[in-house]
Amino acid sequence: MPQMLQSGVSKKNQVHLTAGSSIPLLRNSLWIVANGMVKLGAVTEQGDELLLGLVGPNEPFGEPLSMVEAYEAITLTDCDLICLTLEEISQSSDLSMLMVNAVAARVRQTEFMLSLLGLRRVEDRVRAFLELMAQDYGQPCDQGLRVGLRLTHQEIASALSTTRVTVTRVVGQLRDQGWLTLDAQRHLVITHLPQR
Repeated sequence: MPQMLQSGVSKKNQVHLTAGSSIPLLRNSLWIVANGMVKLGAVTEQGDELLLGLVGPNEPFGEPLSMVEAYEAITLTDCDLICLTLEEISQSSDLSMLMVNAVAARVRQTEFMLSLLGLRRVEDRVRAFLELMAQDYGQPCDQGLRVGLRLTHQEIASALSTTRVTVTRVVGQLRDQGWLTLDAQRHLVITHLPQR
């Protein structure tokens, strides 16, 4: 976490949540991930779950940044979070600039996610989604980039407008091709990333 943010936030604004916890979304506050990963989602009127995005260290999320009904945030890993009111952010030029940069990064991720839906072949969508996860949240290892997130095939399918069965098939094909592997903890390792 940027030192400026850490030093400018009181302990009362910080909270620790375990993996699988629901994060309360407040009308006039934003959350910032200090450590860990958060899944942003929504539930449709038909009861289907949608994956709207992922939020990692130094990235903000919260009700003021979304117009989606039934918006929810769930921790994917143990997380340390910081809650800041919009008033606190507006009174600090440093926090405001940090938010502008972080929101710009979220917009870029969202646009990329939307662009994936324009890809005709599901195989291309799955590959591009996994590349995005590796580039944004991957950790270098001997074989490539290790994606420490535990997303289900259903969650990936909901993000890419396809079925769980199709995602399972494509992931199997990518493993057979050597494009990805699983490490000892069963995390995905992307072995072939394009240069961007």
